[in-house]
Amino acid sequence: MKIATYNINSIRGRLPRLLEWLDDAHPDVVCLQELRIYHEEFPRDAIAKAGYGALWLGQKPRYNGVAILVRGAEPIEVRRSLPGDTNDPQARYLEAAVNGIVVGCLYAPNGNPQPGPKFDYKLAWLDRLNDHAAGLYASGVPVVLAGDYNVVPTPADIYETHSYDDDALVQPESRAAFARLTAQGWTDALRKKHPRETIYTYWDYMRKRWERNAGLRIDHLLLNRELAARLVAADVDKAVRGRPGASDHAPTWIEIKRHKT
Repeated sequence: MKIATYNINSIRGRLPRLLEWLDDAHPDVVCLQELRIYHEEFPRDAIAKAGYGALWLGQKPRYNGVAILVRGAEPIEVRRSLPGDTNDPQARYLEAAVNGIVVGCLYAPNGNPQPGPKFDYKLAWLDRLNDHAAGLYASGVPVVLAGDYNVVPTPADIYETHSYDDDALVQPESRAAFARLTAQGWTDALRKKHPRETIYTYWDYMRKRWERNAGLRIDHLLLNRELAARLVAADVDKAVRGRPGASDHAPTWIEIKRHKT
């Protein structure tokens, strides 16, 4: 079973690239971020024609947005917001049951510029994620939290540079929030399978960062104990980032055994 996360960076503008990748890679479950659409604008028919059921959450104005796609089936909605702030209007979290697995699709706040209110919101949102994740981890059912965390966990997850020194993605507070998640017991699947490799999931459009492989690892799939025991493989479809009109992220995925043996 293949589960992927992909920040599409506008599903309206990059729907052909998404459909192309779905046809090439055949993922069973896909968590999408940064849809940038109103809720009613989701391309449901095109996604269905590609063979996928979908659960999605858009936003007015056209910011953020998340979706969960399932090949040959419909995801069963569990929740469509992160607990802890009933007044939060931003479309950043979606949770569904898929083939006995709880799938949390998340798009964490960027947090720039920092310091300031956007960074404060990022840290508060990550605190809410930690609180919710603790309950999911202890639930006893297999869980994956997949998405764009907008956190570079360690210096090994970014190319050698000082240009991001003031960026919210690498601040000690951001990294500490991610570390609190893994301290709960969550397995960082990509790093588990590539413990010493240089591996990125995002390359900014500016300054030829793609061409120079000047990337960051900010898209993560975290697995609780029950699902980590079934982990077979994890990788990044890096070549997708180099296609014309591509998102600045590449699809990141895991393969798991369908049932624990």
